[in-house]
Amino acid sequence: MRESTLILESTIEALLDEKKYTTLRDILVTMNPADIAMLFEEIPDERLPVLFRLLPKEQAAETFVEMDSDAQELLIKGFSDAELKEVVDELYVDDAVDIVEEMPANVVKRILRQADPEMRKMINDILKYPDDSAGSIMTTEFVSLRPKMTTEEAIKRIRRTGVDKETIYTCYVTESSNVLVGYISIRALLLADESEIIEDIMEQNVIAVKTTDDKEEVARTLARYNFIAVPVVDTEFRLVGIVTVDDAIDVIEEEATEDIEKMASIMPSDKPYLKMNVFEIWRNRIPWLLFLMLSATFTGIIITSFEEKLAAQVALTAFIPMLTGTGGNSGSQSSVTVIRSLSLGDLKFSDLFSVVWKESRVAVLCGVTLAAANFLKIVLVDMTLMHNEGVTMMIALVVCVTLALTVFIAKIVGSVLPMAAEKVGLDPAVMASPFISTIVDAISLLVYFGVATAILKL
Repeated sequence: MRESTLILESTIEALLDEKKYTTLRDILVTMNPADIAMLFEEIPDERLPVLFRLLPKEQAAETFVEMDSDAQELLIKGFSDAELKEVVDELYVDDAVDIVEEMPANVVKRILRQADPEMRKMINDILKYPDDSAGSIMTTEFVSLRPKMTTEEAIKRIRRTGVDKETIYTCYVTESSNVLVGYISIRALLLADESEIIEDIMEQNVIAVKTTDDKEEVARTLARYNFIAVPVVDTEFRLVGIVTVDDAIDVIEEEATEDIEKMASIMPSDKPYLKMNVFEIWRNRIPWLLFLMLSATFTGIIITSFEEKLAAQVALTAFIPMLTGTGGNSGSQSSVTVIRSLSLGDLKFSDLFSVVWKESRVAVLCGVTLAAANFLKIVLVDMTLMHNEGVTMMIALVVCVTLALTVFIAKIVGSVLPMAAEKVGLDPAVMASPFISTIVDAISLLVYFGVATAILKL
């Protein structure tokens, strides 16, 4: 795939050098807009306007939507007002909103000036909704029908108005004041008798989302019911827009990226890695690194407070990295599993006791297995092969008991904290590996020294 892309890039650049624009246009019109946008990312900036102007009007608009914001801004600045208007007129409202949100203020003003009054009003209406709501990702371009229409009238309406709509495969049936009462697929319309009335054949059990619903929940609704689009209604169940599956996929990708960044203790960013400068990357990473570094000082305080006991049994020191590492890994396994289940909607806070009960049993099995394996390792390696006189059977007992207890506690902490975070309104992804590891490190040391004190009589 990469090899064919490189060949295409070199071919395009060669044709540009030779000014064979007709041949270039013939190649580009056969390509998918998403592939053209990807190709444009590899083309020098100064050549982008020439290539873009070779595209037919509709394909140009579809390609423009797929391009990254920097390339879009570059093209807009080079467009004449007439060229910009051509592109804007071909955009769907939700795509226009996405572009407007990414552009600097001076570019936004220019885009809105070239949009017709109706488009401008729809863009401004959508921009009023919160960034994470269904209203912010919906489009107001949909086909609406009336209950008393015949299927023949409905099909005529779709033919007349559907050309400017984002999807016509599902049509929504509304009464006066746009109250949503049902929906019908284009398949059902085509297969029905021409004289049949819409309200007699429409689906009345409408699954809709509200304008204020979280966009991630909207994406899950589309996935759950395998919808192409889901209607968006206001508090009085009036149809104000629809969210299509392509926008839902974008939301899922954005949310997954954000969760991964939070789980790695990085402040989320909406820019691709290669588009971020060093300062931006530093700014996103340093807050959590500072917090984790400062919180890790508790580990140092714990070790310092037990210095005398460690001096009495120096061999205990060698096992600290293994215990803290195993505890952190155990907690991370549970936290990642729970965070993923919460994001998919498989778990909610009311399942807390079920999760704790299950993780407790898993923790016992894991703890016993790891303790047994570690005991064999200490006996065979530390005591037999390496002849480490400081490591005794009592030391082995302390380490193995601590290991089992640490794994148990870590798994409980790892499963409870993400659910507690969601309950109080925080993103569960924050309670991921680095944060859990820091907490478990401190706990495992307290357990270790507590067990050593009890068994070794320190």
